[in-house]
Amino acid sequence: MNFNCKKVGLLSIFIITTVTSFANNITKDTTINKPNILLILSDDHSFPHVGCYGDTNILKYNITPNLDVFSKQGMRFERAYTTAPQCAPSRISIFTGCSPVSIDVTRFAEPSRKEVPFFTDILRKSGYWVGLDGRNHHLDGADDDKNPTINEVLAKEGMRSLNTRFDHVAKFNTKGTHLTEVPARINSIIDEVPKGKPFFLYFGYNQPHRKFGEDYEEINPNELVLPPDFPDLQEVRKDYARYLSDVRDMDKGFGSIMKVLDERGLSKNTIVIFMGDNGESLLRGKGTLCGRGTHVPLIIRYLSALKGNLSTKTLVSGEDLAPTILELVGLRFEKEISGKSFLSTLKGVTETNKRDYVFAERGWHAGPLTRTDGLDLSRSVTSDHFNFIYNALPKQEFAQVDMVKTEAWQEVVKAHTENRLSDMIQKFYFYKQRSVFELYDLTNDPFELNNLAGKKEFKEIEKTLRDELEKKMIIDHDFLPLPSHIL
Repeated sequence: MNFNCKKVGLLSIFIITTVTSFANNITKDTTINKPNILLILSDDHSFPHVGCYGDTNILKYNITPNLDVFSKQGMRFERAYTTAPQCAPSRISIFTGCSPVSIDVTRFAEPSRKEVPFFTDILRKSGYWVGLDGRNHHLDGADDDKNPTINEVLAKEGMRSLNTRFDHVAKFNTKGTHLTEVPARINSIIDEVPKGKPFFLYFGYNQPHRKFGEDYEEINPNELVLPPDFPDLQEVRKDYARYLSDVRDMDKGFGSIMKVLDERGLSKNTIVIFMGDNGESLLRGKGTLCGRGTHVPLIIRYLSALKGNLSTKTLVSGEDLAPTILELVGLRFEKEISGKSFLSTLKGVTETNKRDYVFAERGWHAGPLTRTDGLDLSRSVTSDHFNFIYNALPKQEFAQVDMVKTEAWQEVVKAHTENRLSDMIQKFYFYKQRSVFELYDLTNDPFELNNLAGKKEFKEIEKTLRDELEKKMIIDHDFLPLPSHIL
């Protein structure tokens, strides 16, 4: 479905349509043989930090043994991207199949309007029991203790709607000792499902979102292989080790959920989807439109219907999950959306609707207006081989989202003031003004170190990507000026 999710006025009324044996009046027996669906999100988790993707550090310390086993039972996606490098807009895209800009959700912790359908609305209307648990609060907007008026308006306008859209809604923190409680919690949730009904369950992990634990448990920071755009500083190494330890905790929790499915005899008929909600809050990660901000792990397993131990380099966007999940169970959105089903990829058949590009946006986060950890307005388009970024606020001071109060960031700043950083590191983190346009060759420069924008030999590639980005911005009614208008 190659279309944008038009402004909310066009989405105000939607009718659920089925494509197989479903009718408007669901009988008790129509969903008996439908698969269950389990969507698990890790928080701030970038590709390639799962062992099946071959990361040196992950493999050396065996960080993700459960996910590695899981990947052999399903399909791992090498080129999955979120629609934003932030939790709230990224998750809204997953549930609506829409880009954040097209449904006016570009601000941190901003819920969608009540008229925008979730794919879970369609599942529920068609006979599924639907649940939401773990880290999920961004879907309903963040509670504002300083200004209760905000909470009142969200409720009055119907944007606090989770309790009416789901059969089960709860929040649960998986950090620390709570991690051991995950199996009992999952069991108790499944116990709520009426007999004979298939279920959809979203479960969100807090890991590896900051704050990380202080202990990095046998991970030697001095032996870690750092990305070339990380300054080689001791606190940066420790910070990275703590991040990996948090990924390991998440993997333990994931393994415990898979064990629950096995024990209850649900594994074969449950579609399990594992994905990172956006990139890691490490340097040039979360909050940026570089690869570490939006490129995430995605693994899907459906034992009774799909082959295992497969890998694909097909471009996939977070907004593609909703139509894919619905098509897997014979349903669809009535309105056309920008998300595209990749079911043909899962089935290993010829791809008739393959993406040529994925798009991402960045808006306001929780932070000051003068730094990128607070406000940044940027857009990106990624193809098989290139990433093009448009920075509408090139003079914003760089600060890594969620990292500015850490010892690692403070050491980076200290090294900068003492002139101990390389020219390349200075360019990335302490520029006076960054380029309005960035272009990176992902094949030959996977860490995006060399900006090719403006170079004569890449002129045509840059123009093609800029044109594609402008098309997307026009279709979405993006509020930013078009790149060609500022040239």
